Amino acid sequence: MLPFLALATVLCAAAASKLPLGGHVSNTRQAAALTSSFKWTSTGPLIGPKSDSRKLAGIKDPASTAQASGYNLAYLNFTDFNKADAAAFYYLDQSPIGTGYRAAPQVFYFAPQKLWYLVYQTGNAAYSTNKDIANPTGWTAPKTFYPSQPSIITQNIGSGYWVDMWAICDAANCHLFSSDDNGHLYRSQTALANFPSGFTSASTVIALSDKNKDNVFEASCVYALPGDKPSYLLLVEAIGSDGTRYFRSWTATSIAGPWTGLADSEASLFAGASNVAFSGTPWTKSISHGEMVRSLTDQTITIDPCHLRFLYQGMDPSASGTYNSLPWRLGLITQTNSAC
Repeated sequence: MLPFLALATVLCAAAASKLPLGGHVSNTRQAAALTSSFKWTSTGPLIGPKSDSRKLAGIKDPASTAQASGYNLAYLNFTDFNKADAAAFYYLDQSPIGTGYRAAPQVFYFAPQKLWYLVYQTGNAAYSTNKDIANPTGWTAPKTFYPSQPSIITQNIGSGYWVDMWAICDAANCHLFSSDDNGHLYRSQTALANFPSGFTSASTVIALSDKNKDNVFEASCVYALPGDKPSYLLLVEAIGSDGTRYFRSWTATSIAGPWTGLADSEASLFAGASNVAFSGTPWTKSISHGEMVRSLTDQTITIDPCHLRFLYQGMDPSASGTYNSLPWRLGLITQTNSAC
């Protein structure tokens, strides 16, 4: 079976289960190829809350469980996205991860330690580890990357929230990104050999910012692109002029930046209502917090630019209510105008 926790778990499961995932990233380095503009087609909602005692409002930030009382995490096994909604949930508050605020998970295999890492938010940047991705009870109790919120975040967060941690490593260093819902994307750095230790207030910098907080809002993810020279893709969720969510994108030759705009505006976006086609009436106008499907599972977070698929959260455009009670569901978009 195919473990699912964050979308990364879907991808990471290829190594654990030996199942092909259609990510098409091989061990052979290939030239990166990204279009400068993007077109997508979307499925309908693929994963939503179960009708059980949890009474969840939504499944979001693949895969946070959301309800008015707060957030935790869920784990699913499936081999086909079209059958994903039939998969049983294992709620990770039953594991050593425990109860309380846990949200926005990212999963990858850290090859130097032969361990799976689950990165998520608890009010701090937290992680758990697991030797076997197929065992949802095997996650360790939460530990934090930082002793406290880095000072540069405290100085710039304003009335925002510290959210959406994302880890990625190159050959020498590991980097930890996070957002503040106030126009800032942060990055911290530690040596590969020190991971998960070594992230400090002193090592934290602003990687990207905008005076309009809606333009650099949250849900960042960074991917390595295959090729002879280092190349990286950065995605950041933004809030559009009509209040719906979409993604902007940048590229760089180093995880440390600087970042050059690719499809980085509401008029020319990476993924949003204006460039995603639906069959019939669109079930969502927001293309929100998600992750790329990938079949290379390690800490380099490498994707295949020739076969982009992105699992995202969306919801009924007519829905209303408090944020935690909104009916988010997960859908999948596939690029239709690849340059390959």
